Amino acid sequence: MLSNQTLLGLKNYFKVVVNQRNLGVFAPAFNKASDPIQQLFLDKIREYKNKSGGGTKLVDPSPDIQKELTSELEKLSRQYGGGAGVDMTKFPTFKFTDPAIDSIKFESK
Repeated sequence: MLSNQTLLGLKNYFKVVVNQRNLGVFAPAFNKASDPIQQLFLDKIREYKNKSGGGTKLVDPSPDIQKELTSELEKLSRQYGGGAGVDMTKFPTFKFTDPAIDSIKFESK
């Protein structure tokens, strides 16, 4: 059976190893790949990011996919009461108000 001290030592060792390995992600040379395959991969990711409009629209949708998306959004609008002009892709905002509470006066006897 391993002692507590041994387990703590192993735990600290793995923390150091994980931290050292993850620091390579933040290196300034991250945008430049040393391998041509990596550079192609980074270029494709950047191209996809530009096509997607920051994640707000589909990338290269076919007319069938676009039609299916609109029909699903209309179905959700009917089901959950979105109505005309309501953006069903936006997260709803909630406003909670505190109810008015009447004060209670206790009489001493």
